[in-house]
Amino acid sequence: MSRAVLSIGSNLGDRLAHLRGVVDALGERVVAVSPVYTTAPWGGVEQDDFLNAVVVADDPALDGYGWLRFGQALEQAAHRVREVRWGARTLDVDVITCAVDGAEIASADPELLLPHPQAHRRAFVLVPWRDVEPEASLPVDGARRPLTELLAELPAGEVAGVRRTDLSLGDESVRSWN
Repeated sequence: MSRAVLSIGSNLGDRLAHLRGVVDALGERVVAVSPVYTTAPWGGVEQDDFLNAVVVADDPALDGYGWLRFGQALEQAAHRVREVRWGARTLDVDVITCAVDGAEIASADPELLLPHPQAHRRAFVLVPWRDVEPEASLPVDGARRPLTELLAELPAGEVAGVRRTDLSLGDESVRSWN
């Protein structure tokens, strides 16, 4: 079994439709999907706010590279253009963590860095992830750290800037919220 935590975001076009497209493409592989949040852009590039969410998914046929390729295919289908680092995008799908048969994958391959090297610094990843896996932790500098601890270390304004919306990514009644 392969389990991935995916951070999804969009700030161009029909942002909600782009996020829903990820959940729809995952189908029965979805274990949990967070509420949708609106967040200011990260990285210093002037652009519109993002819609963000986290999806936890299982697929025994995929490993870390498989999840990466899956996300890239969805980005391409949404006509994602990579011109400016941290720039506006129709869809961003980041693999935050991946575990195969219960063992978390660590990868230093520049194509697939796992766990995601910036996840512990991004409230727009940690807040929605905490919603679906409140006890989750992330390896940081060689030690596992609970998401709640990582969030407490971020600037309060950054965490407060991750604002829950009333938007939905589908039928939450069939989603696991634990």
